Amino acid sequence: MPAPVVPGVVRPRMLRQFELIEKVRSYDPTADEAILNRAYVYAMRQHGSQKRASGDPYFAHPIEVAGILTDYRLDTETIVTALLHDVIEDTDATREQVAELFGAEVAELVEGVTKLSKLELSQEHLRQAENLRKFILAISKDVRVLLVKLADRLHNMRTLHFIKQAAKRERIARETLDIYGPLARSIGVHRICEELEELAFAHLNPVARNAILRRLETLRHEQGGAVSLVSQEISARLDTAGIPARVFGREKHAYSIWRKLQRKSIGFSQLSDIYAFRVIVENEDDCYRALGVIHRAWPSVPERFKDFISTPKRNNYRSLHTTVVGYRGMRIEMQIRTEAMDRVAEEGVAAHWRYKNESYGFDAEHQKAAGGRDPLVNLRHLVQVLEHGGDAEELVEHAKLEMFLDQVFVFTPKGQLVSLPRGAMPLDFAYAVHTDIGDTTIGVKINGELKPLRTALVNGDVVEVIRGGKPVVPPDWRSLTVTGRARSAIRRHIRQTERDEFVRLGRATVDQTFESAGKSRKDVSLRPAFDRFAVATDDDLFEAVGRGRATPGQVLETVFPGLRADEREAATARRRIEAGAGARLYVRGGGLTPGVSIHFGECCSPVPGDRIVGIIEADGRGLTVHTIDCETLAHYEDREELWRDLQWTPEAERNTVARARLTATIKNAPGVLGQVCTVIGEAGGNIVGLRMHHRQSDFFGVDFDVEVTDARHLTHISAALRANPSVEDVERAKG
Repeated sequence: MPAPVVPGVVRPRMLRQFELIEKVRSYDPTADEAILNRAYVYAMRQHGSQKRASGDPYFAHPIEVAGILTDYRLDTETIVTALLHDVIEDTDATREQVAELFGAEVAELVEGVTKLSKLELSQEHLRQAENLRKFILAISKDVRVLLVKLADRLHNMRTLHFIKQAAKRERIARETLDIYGPLARSIGVHRICEELEELAFAHLNPVARNAILRRLETLRHEQGGAVSLVSQEISARLDTAGIPARVFGREKHAYSIWRKLQRKSIGFSQLSDIYAFRVIVENEDDCYRALGVIHRAWPSVPERFKDFISTPKRNNYRSLHTTVVGYRGMRIEMQIRTEAMDRVAEEGVAAHWRYKNESYGFDAEHQKAAGGRDPLVNLRHLVQVLEHGGDAEELVEHAKLEMFLDQVFVFTPKGQLVSLPRGAMPLDFAYAVHTDIGDTTIGVKINGELKPLRTALVNGDVVEVIRGGKPVVPPDWRSLTVTGRARSAIRRHIRQTERDEFVRLGRATVDQTFESAGKSRKDVSLRPAFDRFAVATDDDLFEAVGRGRATPGQVLETVFPGLRADEREAATARRRIEAGAGARLYVRGGGLTPGVSIHFGECCSPVPGDRIVGIIEADGRGLTVHTIDCETLAHYEDREELWRDLQWTPEAERNTVARARLTATIKNAPGVLGQVCTVIGEAGGNIVGLRMHHRQSDFFGVDFDVEVTDARHLTHISAALRANPSVEDVERAKG
């Protein structure tokens, strides 16, 4: 597939050395010209004759990246990092050489960006996760790493159409949309975010983009100079009210429109707020005065007003949003803000690099005055996700979840503001406040009323968490959380709970095996088994047994190598799976809290290998285990709260027998019943119960209670019976 034509993308002229230095000096008179000159020349020499896909010399790329960052008025170290960001990865330069020539600070920044670049090259989940891990840790320490990387990605996207392989273009565009766009938004750099999204959209879905652009062109012709007329009308109204303002309008970007169409599942004709108008005033008071003028002039659309000045977004965005019905019944979306708010809205964290006290750099005081929120908090949440561990797929999933920040704002009972992704629920809130609070949440009050944990939070909710005495993982936790932070914490808790369960299971089976052999575990050391099973502690050994990586018999033989044959046989004899205290050795899953007794349904007689569920009995008898296809379950179809997901333990699948029931129809002839019993015995089944019914002259029915090792064994016995000519049919009891 040929590369799509990306409108507005032209090959810029490469910045010359003196032009780059002049741009930096224009906003930072203290800039070190010498280090900038050295970096410019060093980059050109190191990249030498290397070429890009466009045919341009490779060194044009870092120079253009540096040029993008000068538009955001970043400090000298960041510009030098931009010039050198590929030298460690793509040339024979080392970090040590970069540190010697340009200082330790620049070397650390360059290495951080180098690690990020490897993210793009990874194909395997493990490599991607590891690079994403380094990525997040690097940018959480110094946001300049991310700013350089975003500029790098922006220039690569501007030239993506030169790459010939369609699959590679699609991969890079998808990565840009999934990771880099949300990251840019999370630190407020909306200008870069919007361009990245538009460029990625052009490559991923050119048909949809072109369709939206054609519809926008049609609207322009139909509505003529609507944007200009509305802008003039707003300006006139504000001028009359004595509020100096700068007003301008624009069409929304194609990708922004597409995302709204997808989110709301509507057609283009139903989308009314195509145009957005920005009102820039002198101070914060004028923002609210201008809002009053606009609402008196045109009717406002209910529930479309948002005050991001009193409650800024997590990326420090501040503005008033409102929608009114204006010219020709057109819905007009307005953003009202000051010049300072507008710069932060466009440039995010980059807006806070300023000249102050005879030096140039990040001004934390200016950031606090502009909104009082640290946008890097978003990235630090990702670090917490990393701390909870998990596999590669989980990490990528949670990182992406944390980066998409379509927000709602809620409050603690003490008035602390907590921002969460749209669709967040009480458990997300609890984990956002503190992990311990999330782990012990058992209920929630929203605005003073008890509510279910699956209640979606909305702006302005006051949320009070009801805590229990110990950590509890809800069985349906996936449907109760949306944030990566909450999900990773719950998964960590589940992993720990599972380990505790396997340790307990392993300890019980080892103790049982030792007792069967006439030995006591407490009288001996298990250390001889550590080397054999590659474990470090008793609990590690028990966990290995519980997970099925080792058997209790092997542990016994290792600890007691001179065991007699009769003792070994007694220890490894098959155990019967029955209800009672020992049932917990064989079944695990949600709802198996201490004190809950376990029974195996007489209706379906589950055996290891069956898919099973548990039903909490209303009469207080505890939990009954059923096969997934048991007909009895139909009675509980509308009682979802009684169902529990269960699984067999590894212990259930070794050295055990369980009772199952087969119903057979056999010929009424002398010796046939004996034949059938012989078949069952030869197949390894042990008949422990037999009942005849529906006896007629030609056939009669028989219920066999048979001890089998697992579901596969039972299927084997059924097949052997069906092969007997005296057996009409064989069915397993299902309720």
